[in-house]
Amino acid sequence: MAEVQLSNVSKSFGKTNALIDMDLTVPDGAFVVLLGPTGAGKTTTLRLIAGLETADTGEIRIGGDVVNGLTPSQRDVAMVFQQYSLYPHMTVRENLAFPLRSPILKTPEAEIANLVQRVADVLHIPHKLDNKATELSGGEMQRVSIGRALVRDPQVYLMDEPLSSLDAKLRADLRLELKRIHAELAATLLYVTHDQIEALTMASHVGVLDHGRLVQFGNPREIYENPNTAYVAARLGQPRINLLPVGLLEDHAPPGAARVGLRPENIRQGDGRDATVTRVEHLGDQTRLHLKLGNHDVVTLTDPHSTLAPGEILRIAAQNPIFFDAEGNRVT
Repeated sequence: MAEVQLSNVSKSFGKTNALIDMDLTVPDGAFVVLLGPTGAGKTTTLRLIAGLETADTGEIRIGGDVVNGLTPSQRDVAMVFQQYSLYPHMTVRENLAFPLRSPILKTPEAEIANLVQRVADVLHIPHKLDNKATELSGGEMQRVSIGRALVRDPQVYLMDEPLSSLDAKLRADLRLELKRIHAELAATLLYVTHDQIEALTMASHVGVLDHGRLVQFGNPREIYENPNTAYVAARLGQPRINLLPVGLLEDHAPPGAARVGLRPENIRQGDGRDATVTRVEHLGDQTRLHLKLGNHDVVTLTDPHSTLAPGEILRIAAQNPIFFDAEGNRVT
Protein backbone atom coordinates (compact mmCIF):
# COMPACT_ATOMS: atom_id res chain seq x y z
CA MET A 1 0.00 0.00 0.00
CA ALA A 2 1.10 3.60 -0.41
CA GLU A 3 0.44 7.21 0.52
CA VAL A 4 -1.08 9.43 -2.18
CA GLN A 5 -0.26 13.14 -2.33
CA LEU A 6 -1.74 15.84 -4.53
CA SER A 7 0.08 19.17 -4.38
CA ASN A 8 -1.47 22.29 -5.93
CA VAL A 9 -3.27 20.17 -8.56
CA SER A 10 -5.68 21.91 -10.94
CA LYS A 11 -7.69 20.64 -13.89
CA SER A 12 -9.98 22.46 -16.32
CA PHE A 13 -12.24 21.23 -19.09
CA GLY A 14 -12.67 24.17 -21.42
CA LYS A 15 -13.96 27.04 -19.30
CA THR A 16 -14.98 24.73 -16.44
CA ASN A 17 -12.57 24.53 -13.50
CA ALA A 18 -13.06 20.95 -12.32
CA LEU A 19 -10.29 21.07 -9.70
CA ILE A 20 -8.61 24.13 -8.21
CA ASP A 21 -5.28 24.05 -6.33
CA MET A 22 -6.02 20.68 -4.71
CA ASP A 23 -3.77 19.77 -1.78
CA LEU A 24 -4.69 16.33 -0.48
CA THR A 25 -2.81 13.60 1.36
CA VAL A 26 -4.31 10.12 1.53
CA PRO A 27 -2.36 8.40 4.34
CA ASP A 28 -0.94 4.94 3.76
CA GLY A 29 -3.59 2.39 4.74
CA ALA A 30 -6.39 4.98 5.16
CA PHE A 31 -9.98 4.75 3.95
CA VAL A 32 -10.55 8.26 2.59
CA VAL A 33 -13.97 9.33 1.31
CA LEU A 34 -14.37 12.36 -0.94
CA LEU A 35 -17.80 13.83 -0.37
CA GLY A 36 -19.68 16.45 -2.34
CA PRO A 37 -22.50 17.01 -4.84
CA THR A 38 -22.31 16.38 -8.57
CA GLY A 39 -19.74 18.67 -10.14
CA ALA A 40 -17.67 19.12 -6.97
CA GLY A 41 -14.57 17.50 -8.53
CA LYS A 42 -14.66 14.08 -6.86
CA THR A 43 -14.44 11.87 -9.94
CA THR A 44 -11.91 14.19 -11.59
CA THR A 45 -9.65 13.70 -8.56
CA LEU A 46 -9.82 9.91 -8.96
CA ARG A 47 -9.18 10.07 -12.69
CA LEU A 48 -6.14 12.30 -12.20
CA ILE A 49 -4.65 9.88 -9.68
CA ALA A 50 -5.40 6.93 -11.97
CA GLY A 51 -3.82 8.68 -14.96
CA LEU A 52 -7.04 8.75 -16.96
CA GLU A 53 -6.78 12.57 -17.00
CA THR A 54 -3.73 14.82 -17.03
CA ALA A 55 -3.35 17.61 -14.48
CA ASP A 56 -2.95 21.14 -15.86
CA THR A 57 -0.77 22.10 -12.90
CA GLY A 58 0.57 20.50 -9.75
CA GLU A 59 2.19 17.24 -8.73
CA ILE A 60 0.77 13.80 -7.95
CA ARG A 61 2.79 11.32 -5.90
CA ILE A 62 2.03 7.68 -5.13
CA GLY A 63 4.28 6.02 -2.58
CA GLY A 64 6.55 9.05 -2.70
CA ASP A 65 7.12 8.82 -6.47
CA VAL A 66 5.93 11.50 -8.90
CA VAL A 67 3.52 9.84 -11.34
CA ASN A 68 2.42 12.78 -13.51
CA GLY A 69 4.21 11.39 -16.55
CA LEU A 70 3.24 7.75 -16.05
CA THR A 71 0.51 5.87 -17.91
CA PRO A 72 -2.41 4.32 -15.95
CA SER A 73 -0.84 0.85 -16.19
CA GLN A 74 2.44 2.14 -14.74
CA ARG A 75 0.84 3.72 -11.66
CA ASP A 76 -0.16 0.44 -9.98
CA VAL A 77 -3.64 1.57 -8.97
CA ALA A 78 -6.96 -0.21 -9.43
CA MET A 79 -10.23 1.59 -10.08
CA VAL A 80 -13.79 0.42 -9.44
CA PHE A 81 -16.49 2.26 -11.36
CA GLN A 82 -20.17 2.79 -10.68
CA GLN A 83 -21.01 0.42 -13.54
CA TYR A 84 -20.15 -3.24 -13.00
CA SER A 85 -17.82 -3.46 -16.05
CA LEU A 86 -17.93 -7.25 -16.20
CA TYR A 87 -17.56 -9.44 -19.28
CA PRO A 88 -21.00 -11.10 -19.57
CA HIS A 89 -19.79 -14.11 -21.55
CA MET A 90 -17.21 -14.99 -18.88
CA THR A 91 -17.65 -16.80 -15.58
CA VAL A 92 -16.94 -15.08 -12.28
CA ARG A 93 -13.63 -16.96 -12.13
CA GLU A 94 -12.65 -15.70 -15.59
CA ASN A 95 -13.70 -12.14 -14.79
CA LEU A 96 -11.58 -12.13 -11.63
CA ALA A 97 -8.61 -13.68 -13.42
CA PHE A 98 -8.75 -11.32 -16.40
CA PRO A 99 -6.65 -8.46 -14.92
CA LEU A 100 -3.96 -10.93 -13.88
CA ARG A 101 -3.59 -12.25 -17.42
CA SER A 102 -2.33 -8.88 -18.64
CA PRO A 103 0.92 -9.20 -20.60
CA ILE A 104 2.39 -6.57 -18.29
CA LEU A 105 1.84 -8.64 -15.13
CA LYS A 106 2.76 -12.06 -16.59
CA THR A 107 1.20 -13.86 -13.62
CA PRO A 108 1.66 -17.68 -13.59
CA GLU A 109 -1.60 -19.62 -13.90
CA ALA A 110 -1.12 -21.40 -10.56
CA GLU A 111 -0.76 -18.03 -8.82
CA ILE A 112 -3.82 -16.69 -10.67
CA ALA A 113 -5.90 -19.61 -9.39
CA ASN A 114 -4.76 -19.00 -5.81
CA LEU A 115 -5.39 -15.25 -5.97
CA VAL A 116 -8.84 -15.70 -7.49
CA GLN A 117 -9.82 -18.19 -4.79
CA ARG A 118 -8.50 -15.91 -2.03
CA VAL A 119 -10.41 -12.87 -3.32
CA ALA A 120 -13.58 -14.92 -3.80
CA ASP A 121 -13.31 -16.03 -0.17
CA VAL A 122 -12.83 -12.42 1.00
CA LEU A 123 -15.93 -11.36 -0.97
CA HIS A 124 -17.95 -14.38 0.18
CA ILE A 125 -18.63 -15.54 -3.39
CA PRO A 126 -16.56 -18.76 -3.79
CA HIS A 127 -19.78 -20.67 -4.61
CA LYS A 128 -20.35 -18.33 -7.59
CA LEU A 129 -16.98 -18.78 -9.30
CA ASP A 130 -18.33 -20.95 -12.11
CA ASN A 131 -21.46 -18.85 -12.72
CA LYS A 132 -21.68 -16.57 -15.73
CA ALA A 133 -21.74 -12.87 -14.89
CA THR A 134 -25.27 -12.66 -16.31
CA GLU A 135 -26.47 -15.14 -13.66
CA LEU A 136 -25.55 -12.88 -10.75
CA SER A 137 -27.62 -10.42 -8.74
CA GLY A 138 -26.72 -6.74 -8.71
CA GLY A 139 -24.93 -7.05 -5.40
CA GLU A 140 -22.97 -10.09 -6.57
CA MET A 141 -21.95 -8.34 -9.79
CA GLN A 142 -20.63 -5.38 -7.80
CA ARG A 143 -18.70 -7.75 -5.53
CA VAL A 144 -17.06 -9.26 -8.61
CA SER A 145 -16.31 -5.78 -9.93
CA ILE A 146 -14.63 -4.93 -6.64
CA GLY A 147 -12.87 -8.30 -6.73
CA ARG A 148 -11.30 -7.48 -10.09
CA ALA A 149 -9.56 -4.61 -8.33
CA LEU A 150 -8.65 -6.57 -5.19
CA VAL A 151 -7.09 -9.44 -7.10
CA ARG A 152 -4.33 -7.20 -8.47
CA ASP A 153 -3.12 -6.09 -5.01
CA PRO A 154 -2.25 -2.57 -6.25
CA GLN A 155 -0.70 0.26 -4.25
CA VAL A 156 -4.00 2.18 -4.14
CA TYR A 157 -7.67 1.36 -4.67
CA LEU A 158 -9.85 4.04 -6.29
CA MET A 159 -13.63 3.62 -6.10
CA ASP A 160 -16.09 5.90 -7.91
CA GLU A 161 -19.56 5.59 -6.31
CA PRO A 162 -19.50 1.77 -6.61
CA LEU A 163 -22.68 1.29 -4.54
CA SER A 164 -24.89 4.04 -5.94
CA SER A 165 -26.81 1.81 -8.37
CA LEU A 166 -27.76 -0.75 -5.71
CA ASP A 167 -30.90 -0.83 -3.58
CA ALA A 168 -30.78 0.34 0.04
CA LYS A 169 -30.31 -3.09 1.65
CA LEU A 170 -27.51 -4.10 -0.73
CA ARG A 171 -25.78 -0.75 -0.18
CA ALA A 172 -25.90 -1.31 3.58
CA ASP A 173 -24.57 -4.87 3.24
CA LEU A 174 -21.73 -3.87 0.91
CA ARG A 175 -20.77 -0.90 3.10
CA LEU A 176 -20.04 -3.42 5.84
CA GLU A 177 -18.21 -5.67 3.40
CA LEU A 178 -15.97 -2.86 2.13
CA LYS A 179 -15.13 -1.79 5.67
CA ARG A 180 -14.26 -5.38 6.56
CA ILE A 181 -12.17 -5.87 3.41
CA HIS A 182 -10.29 -2.64 4.06
CA ALA A 183 -9.49 -3.75 7.62
CA GLU A 184 -8.32 -7.20 6.45
CA LEU A 185 -6.13 -5.89 3.62
CA ALA A 186 -4.84 -2.72 5.37
CA ALA A 187 -5.34 -1.12 1.95
CA THR A 188 -5.04 2.51 0.90
CA LEU A 189 -8.48 3.32 -0.45
CA LEU A 190 -9.87 6.53 -1.94
CA TYR A 191 -13.64 6.39 -2.32
CA VAL A 192 -15.94 8.92 -3.99
CA THR A 193 -19.58 9.40 -3.05
CA HIS A 194 -22.32 11.98 -2.52
CA ASP A 195 -23.87 9.71 0.13
CA GLN A 196 -23.07 11.05 3.61
CA ILE A 197 -24.02 7.75 5.26
CA GLU A 198 -21.24 6.00 3.32
CA ALA A 199 -18.82 8.71 4.42
CA LEU A 200 -19.77 8.50 8.10
CA THR A 201 -19.88 4.70 8.34
CA MET A 202 -16.83 3.71 6.28
CA ALA A 203 -14.24 6.49 6.26
CA SER A 204 -11.20 6.96 8.44
CA HIS A 205 -10.91 10.42 6.82
CA VAL A 206 -13.40 12.57 4.90
CA GLY A 207 -12.59 15.27 2.36
CA VAL A 208 -15.42 17.67 1.52
CA LEU A 209 -15.27 19.25 -1.96
CA ASP A 210 -17.07 22.34 -3.19
CA HIS A 211 -16.81 23.45 -6.84
CA GLY A 212 -13.37 21.92 -7.32
CA ARG A 213 -11.90 22.98 -3.98
CA LEU A 214 -11.12 20.83 -0.96
CA VAL A 215 -12.79 22.84 1.81
CA GLN A 216 -12.23 20.55 4.81
CA PHE A 217 -10.39 17.31 5.56
CA GLY A 218 -10.42 15.26 8.76
CA ASN A 219 -12.02 12.32 10.52
CA PRO A 220 -15.82 12.03 10.17
CA ARG A 221 -16.60 12.91 13.79
CA GLU A 222 -14.39 15.99 13.68
CA ILE A 223 -16.05 17.29 10.52
CA TYR A 224 -19.55 16.50 11.83
CA GLU A 225 -18.98 18.29 15.14
CA ASN A 226 -16.67 21.09 13.97
CA PRO A 227 -17.47 22.06 10.36
CA ASN A 228 -15.56 25.15 9.25
CA THR A 229 -18.37 26.38 6.94
CA ALA A 230 -22.13 26.10 6.70
CA TYR A 231 -21.61 24.23 3.41
CA VAL A 232 -19.56 21.53 5.17
CA ALA A 233 -22.07 21.35 8.02
CA ALA A 234 -24.84 20.61 5.52
CA ARG A 235 -22.88 17.80 3.85
CA LEU A 236 -22.89 15.52 6.91
CA GLY A 237 -25.83 14.59 9.09
CA GLN A 238 -29.24 13.06 8.52
CA PRO A 239 -31.55 14.88 8.98
CA ARG A 240 -29.56 17.89 7.80
CA ILE A 241 -28.41 20.59 10.17
CA ASN A 242 -30.90 23.41 10.81
CA LEU A 243 -29.51 26.79 9.69
CA LEU A 244 -31.44 29.61 11.34
CA PRO A 245 -31.03 33.36 11.80
CA VAL A 246 -29.11 34.37 14.90
CA GLY A 247 -31.40 35.35 17.79
CA LEU A 248 -34.31 33.16 16.79
CA LEU A 249 -33.66 30.84 19.73
CA GLU A 250 -31.86 33.32 22.02
CA ASP A 251 -28.53 31.65 21.34
CA HIS A 252 -26.07 34.31 22.65
CA ALA A 253 -24.20 34.58 19.38
CA PRO A 254 -20.59 35.82 19.15
CA PRO A 255 -19.77 39.03 17.23
CA GLY A 256 -20.04 38.63 13.46
CA ALA A 257 -22.44 35.69 13.56
CA ALA A 258 -25.41 35.83 11.18
CA ARG A 259 -26.67 32.23 11.27
CA VAL A 260 -26.72 29.45 13.81
CA GLY A 261 -26.43 25.78 12.94
CA LEU A 262 -28.31 23.31 15.11
CA ARG A 263 -28.08 19.57 14.60
CA PRO A 264 -31.50 17.91 15.11
CA GLU A 265 -30.18 16.16 18.24
CA ASN A 266 -29.02 19.52 19.64
CA ILE A 267 -32.48 21.03 20.03
CA ARG A 268 -33.72 20.79 23.60
CA GLN A 269 -37.43 20.40 24.25
CA GLY A 270 -39.37 21.75 27.19
CA ASP A 271 -38.20 25.35 27.39
CA GLY A 272 -37.33 28.26 25.10
CA ARG A 273 -39.49 29.43 22.18
CA ASP A 274 -42.85 28.07 21.05
CA ALA A 275 -42.80 25.95 17.88
CA THR A 276 -45.67 24.25 16.06
CA VAL A 277 -45.52 20.60 15.01
CA THR A 278 -46.23 20.37 11.27
CA ARG A 279 -45.32 16.72 10.60
CA VAL A 280 -44.26 13.64 12.55
CA GLU A 281 -42.10 10.90 10.98
CA HIS A 282 -42.01 7.61 12.89
CA LEU A 283 -38.93 5.72 11.66
CA GLY A 284 -38.81 2.86 14.14
CA ASP A 285 -35.63 3.67 16.05
CA GLN A 286 -36.30 7.41 16.01
CA THR A 287 -39.03 9.94 15.47
CA ARG A 288 -38.42 13.14 13.53
CA LEU A 289 -40.42 16.22 14.35
CA HIS A 290 -40.93 18.84 11.67
CA LEU A 291 -41.63 22.16 13.33
CA LYS A 292 -42.49 25.70 12.33
CA LEU A 293 -40.61 28.31 14.35
CA GLY A 294 -41.82 31.72 13.25
CA ASN A 295 -41.39 31.56 9.46
CA HIS A 296 -38.65 28.92 9.63
CA ASP A 297 -38.77 25.13 9.29
CA VAL A 298 -36.93 23.14 11.95
CA VAL A 299 -36.32 19.39 12.20
CA THR A 300 -35.52 17.72 15.50
CA LEU A 301 -35.57 14.26 17.05
CA THR A 302 -37.79 12.99 19.84
CA ASP A 303 -38.77 9.81 21.67
CA PRO A 304 -39.58 6.97 19.20
CA HIS A 305 -42.83 6.46 21.12
CA SER A 306 -43.82 10.13 21.07
CA THR A 307 -47.54 10.83 20.74
CA LEU A 308 -47.07 14.38 19.45
CA ALA A 309 -49.33 15.26 16.51
CA PRO A 310 -49.44 18.02 13.88
CA GLY A 311 -50.78 21.28 15.29
CA GLU A 312 -49.43 20.79 18.80
CA ILE A 313 -47.16 23.40 20.37
CA LEU A 314 -43.92 22.64 22.18
CA ARG A 315 -41.09 24.78 23.47
CA ILE A 316 -37.59 24.36 22.07
CA ALA A 317 -34.16 25.81 22.84
CA ALA A 318 -30.66 25.53 21.39
CA GLN A 319 -27.77 23.55 22.82
CA ASN A 320 -24.26 23.21 21.34
CA PRO A 321 -24.98 25.74 18.56
CA ILE A 322 -22.51 26.33 15.69
CA PHE A 323 -22.26 29.91 14.44
CA PHE A 324 -21.55 31.16 10.91
CA ASP A 325 -21.15 34.61 9.40
CA ALA A 326 -23.17 35.94 6.46
CA GLU A 327 -20.80 34.22 3.97
CA GLY A 328 -21.16 30.86 5.74
CA ASN A 329 -17.76 30.82 7.46
CA ARG A 330 -17.45 29.51 11.02
CA VAL A 331 -17.49 32.09 13.82
CA THR A 332 -16.25 31.16 17.30
